[in-house]
Amino acid sequence: MRKIEHILLLTVIILVLTAGGCVERRLTINTEPQGATVFLNDEQIGKSPVTTDFSWYGDYKVRIKKEGWQTLNTHRRLKAPWYDYFPFDFFAQVVYPGSIVDTYEWEFELPEQTQIPKEQLLEKAQALKSEVEQTQSQ
Repeated sequence: MRKIEHILLLTVIILVLTAGGCVERRLTINTEPQGATVFLNDEQIGKSPVTTDFSWYGDYKVRIKKEGWQTLNTHRRLKAPWYDYFPFDFFAQVVYPGSIVDTYEWEFELPEQTQIPKEQLLEKAQALKSEVEQTQSQ
């Protein structure tokens, strides 16, 4: 009878481990205007609105660009939920028989690109040139 109990226990353990759950992590990025190219940690993930899977929580470098708009370079942090910390992570990712979907949504607004008049650029360049010449003569 002892042998049957061991086999039964081993079978239950194997079933629990193989039928374990999983955590799906998804991040959606929306921009205003839509259709901007989105980069996460220097990897292009698509045009907004875009949804991508991710595997870790933490700081992400975000770059968003679109013709006629200023390029946005920033960072955002994805904070892990409570069930991603020890010892809960074991139950959420291995023991729990269902699937957990962890979704996040970020929104960014790109400022319009402004064109500086040519005369204003030339005046600023002349002022900088004079400042450099003055510094060199001292």
